[in-house]
Amino acid sequence: MQITDNTAVSIHYTLTNSVGETLDSSVGSEPLVYLHGAGNIISGLEDALTGKTPGDKFNVTVEPEDAYGEKRAEMIQVVPKSMFGDMPVEEGMQFQAEVSHGPGIITVIHIDGEEVTIDGNHPLAGEALTFDVEVMDVREASEDEIAHGHIHGEGGHH
Repeated sequence: MQITDNTAVSIHYTLTNSVGETLDSSVGSEPLVYLHGAGNIISGLEDALTGKTPGDKFNVTVEPEDAYGEKRAEMIQVVPKSMFGDMPVEEGMQFQAEVSHGPGIITVIHIDGEEVTIDGNHPLAGEALTFDVEVMDVREASEDEIAHGHIHGEGGHH
């Protein structure tokens, strides 16, 4: 069966950045299971998977605009250290907070005395991402899975 919208897809993948560092991988653990066409994975990878069948193996580089977007300067702000209360603040620490488009990951990128520079861009924004992918399984998604926008059962949401 080919991967089309409203199919349940199971893949193994290894994700690397532009300098070849492995950022994530499902190899050696459970495959990633997602509902194709529901926006559950980045659009560039989803587009590359369309039409593939179980057993297909491929490599694709996804440019930032089809992954997590370009870095946006307006997502970088300087805030007073007092915003963190008694919490110790260190460069590189990440936390989840509400941003303009919903929940997001905020990264502390610089501390200068009582000023903290934070970055609300996705940590992989601005990066070209390379995926080595193997399609493990493709099946029709159930009506419930389609209605809920994600896969149920093994490898999906329970």
